[in-house]
Amino acid sequence: MGFRLPRIVNAKTSPRRSLSSSETTVVPKGHFAVYVGEIEKKRFVVPISFLKHPSFQNLLSQAEEEYGFNHPPGSLVIPCIQEAFVDLTCCLQRS
Repeated sequence: MGFRLPRIVNAKTSPRRSLSSSETTVVPKGHFAVYVGEIEKKRFVVPISFLKHPSFQNLLSQAEEEYGFNHPPGSLVIPCIQEAFVDLTCCLQRS
């Protein structure tokens, strides 16, 4: 399975690499927004570098199985509990 993503040129890494879950947060360059949850969805902004990690790719595969490529307009939804997503992203930030 492959993902085709637009090329990002001169993406700067944010000095603050923490997760953001605010609905009003602008997505900075080098990051993307995902909605996580099984029933109630919560928005997270995560670094694009997460896409290369096998654990995060597994979540994307689960999203593909659950929703196919027919997501609501403008959003990527990951079907897992929010606590598990936060735990995974914290581990990825440390690596």
